[in-house]
Amino acid sequence: MLGIQALGFLAREPERLCAFLAATGIDHAAIRDAAKESGFLAGVLGHMLDDENLLIAFADDAGIDPTEIRRAHDVLAGRRNPDRP
Repeated sequence: MLGIQALGFLAREPERLCAFLAATGIDHAAIRDAAKESGFLAGVLGHMLDDENLLIAFADDAGIDPTEIRRAHDVLAGRRNPDRP
């Protein structure tokens, strides 16, 4: 859910979305289908983790601690079981 929320955050600002598209090379028309894949959503969160200002802005907007974004990224990327610390 956090990955979808992050994608929506990017999409609200054309400049943010364009920067994401340029960084990933994904076509604007392919986003809807790509958003169904956990790897893509991990990439959205990874993009935020690579830009501290973007990370903080999203965390503030979502009302969450930025460390939750790292945790969600790791789960989506298959790096960590959400049931284990």
